Amino acid sequence: MPVITAAPLVVSEEQRAELSRMAASSVLPHRQVVQARALLWAGDGVANEEIARRSAVDSDTVRRWRKRFIDKGTAGVGVIAKGRGRRSWLPPGTVEEVLQLTREELPGDGSTHWTTRSLAVRVGVGKDAVARIWADHNLKPWKVETFKVSNDPRFEDKLVDVVGLYLNPPVRAAVFSFDEKTQCQALDRTQPSLPMRPGRAGTMTHDYKRNGTTDLFAALNTATGEVLTHCHKGHTSADVLAFFKMIDRAVARRLEIHVVLDNLSAHKGPEIKEWLADPKRQRWHLHFTPTSTVHQRR
Repeated sequence: MPVITAAPLVVSEEQRAELSRMAASSVLPHRQVVQARALLWAGDGVANEEIARRSAVDSDTVRRWRKRFIDKGTAGVGVIAKGRGRRSWLPPGTVEEVLQLTREELPGDGSTHWTTRSLAVRVGVGKDAVARIWADHNLKPWKVETFKVSNDPRFEDKLVDVVGLYLNPPVRAAVFSFDEKTQCQALDRTQPSLPMRPGRAGTMTHDYKRNGTTDLFAALNTATGEVLTHCHKGHTSADVLAFFKMIDRAVARRLEIHVVLDNLSAHKGPEIKEWLADPKRQRWHLHFTPTSTVHQRR
C-alpha cells in the first residue's frame, strides 16, 4: 500500500528567503531556527515524518507548524501561542517591582546602580531571575550615556549650516572637521627597545618616563579622509592660528576652505579674526557648531 504524504508546502520566494535567513541565524531563539528549517524542508516536499525525525519532534508538531505558517506566514514561525509555554514561578508583581526599582530608585547603600545580587536581595528572588527580567525588558542599569541639550539661540541655523556642509559640500572646496585633544601625555620608555627576531617578539621596558604633555591638533578632510595634524604646547589663539596657516599651505590655492569647529574662545581670538579679515583669506570660511554639541565625524 502506498504511503500517503502531505503535498509540498506552498512557500513564496520572499517567504523562502526569510525562512532561509531564520534557519541560518545564530542569534534567534532555537525553536524559531528549528521551525524555519522544518518549513523549508516541507516546501521541498519532504514528508512530515522525515521532518519530525530530523527536527527531533513528533509528526503532529510538524503539522501544527505547517498550519500556523499557512495562517500567519513567517510572522508565526517560532512564536509561542498565548497561554502556552512555561509559566512564570515568580510571585505576582515581582516583575513590576524589579522594573520600578531599577528605573526609579537607587540602592540604599549609596551605590550608583543596582546589581543583580543587590536587587535580588531587596526583592527576595534569585539573581538570575533579576538578570532575565532585565534582559526581557532591555534594561542595562550599569550603562550610562551622557547627553546635554544645547541652549544655543542659533541652534537651528548652525545645525542646518554644518549638516548641510557635510551632506552637500560646495564644489571646488576642501571641508575640514577640526578639533584639539588637550593634555596628551608624552611618554617614553626608560630604555631602548630590542627589535623582533625569529622566535622572539619585540621588547620594551615595563616602566616609562614622562616628558610633559602636548596638545594634538587635527583636521579631517571629510572628502578624502586625510588628516592634518600638529602638536603644540598649548591651545591658545596663536596656536590655533599657526595650525590654520598649516592648513592654508596644504590646500591647493584653487580650492575654498571650509572648517567646522566648536565654540572654544581660542577659535575666535583677535589674531584669528585679523588674519581672516585679510583679503588674501577670502577663501576661508569657519562654521561653528551649536554650543554643547559634538561635531567630529567618527
